[in-house]
Amino acid sequence: MIDQTVTAEISDDARARRNVARLAAAQALTGANSAVIFATGAIVGAAIAPDISFATVPLSMYVVGLAAGTLPTGAISRRYGRRTAFIIGTGCGVLTGLLGSFAILHNSFWLFCAATFLGGLYGAVSQSYRFAAADGASAAFRPKAVSWVMAGGIFAGLLGPQLVQWTMNFWQPYLFAFSFLIQAAVAVVAMAILAGVDLPKPAAADLHAGRPLLEIVRQPRFIAAALCGIIAYPVMNLVMTSAPLAMKMCGLTISDSNFGLQWHIVAMYGPSFFTGSLIARFGAPVIVALGLLFEAAAAVIGLSGITAPYFWATLIVLGMGWNFGFVGASALVLETHTPAERTKVQAFNDFLVFGMMAIGSFSSGQLLANFGWSAVNVVVFPPVALGLCVLMLVWHAKRRATRLEILPELPEPM
Repeated sequence: MIDQTVTAEISDDARARRNVARLAAAQALTGANSAVIFATGAIVGAAIAPDISFATVPLSMYVVGLAAGTLPTGAISRRYGRRTAFIIGTGCGVLTGLLGSFAILHNSFWLFCAATFLGGLYGAVSQSYRFAAADGASAAFRPKAVSWVMAGGIFAGLLGPQLVQWTMNFWQPYLFAFSFLIQAAVAVVAMAILAGVDLPKPAAADLHAGRPLLEIVRQPRFIAAALCGIIAYPVMNLVMTSAPLAMKMCGLTISDSNFGLQWHIVAMYGPSFFTGSLIARFGAPVIVALGLLFEAAAAVIGLSGITAPYFWATLIVLGMGWNFGFVGASALVLETHTPAERTKVQAFNDFLVFGMMAIGSFSSGQLLANFGWSAVNVVVFPPVALGLCVLMLVWHAKRRATRLEILPELPEPM
């Protein structure tokens, strides 16, 4: 029986490894698409918005799309399978590029916002790549599968900003119009790659199997995991979305902005080559805490100067913090549900993360325009402190439970 179990796990992990390769490639291409949006969104917004305070609204619409797409992604995956959801998502990515290019050519701010919203829907589907990598994998391989798929994003950091750099002036005077057309082509390639992903088909019984969602999300471990994701991702997004426009306001060039964003994305995904191993060795709460400390350190750097190296260092350290915080929080989520419950729990977790991120994202433009780059960095510290306090409580509760398990039973009183 043991030999059969081991053989089954080896077979499942072999399939999971093949899926990881495709999902990592798709992560790179999808990340390149989002990099185009983040590199250009605030700058295009500032050029065509009715008011400068609306400059980051296109980026906020991207985040709204992320939040709006999470629950439908889970529902489609649960009923028709993850691969169907992936194909629909990449279709939204193609429309993002086509509509974004059209909006720039016709100087339409609200059409451009619609394009970035579609990009958010694409991004929402791509968030499930990391969870799809764990489907069918052994418990030992799951954290590595998640982190390796996330590692695909390192190539997004190299590809996305370079796409902008190579194409931004192709259709003068329509800055970035051709960049979005290329983005559509990249989404088509991602669609072809995802069509070959081999994932378990959803069983009809799984549609209504498992515990009620409310029961699952009331678990202290899920609450901690979701809260840490809610802090790690929105904090990173707040600073990242403000940085390109802040650099422009400080007299730096678009090339400086592209360079900083490129290495920010590399720092976001580069640690994923070893994050899974670190989680397996030290535990997810420790890695999440380290990520939050990195994000606080990034804010300190951001407050220290406004020359290009300070912006670059802020974005690099911020990216590292996001990786440890978000990958660690994702690993915690995997510990809170059964296989039959996975899609609804994972989708609800992402809905919480990106819903909160959407709320914060709308304030980033106002915060930057009215109070400056320093205020954006100061806002980082309170949520990071809250996250660290929650993680300390989780660690203390786990340590106490472990101690109770190993204590010898006391003899009953005579």
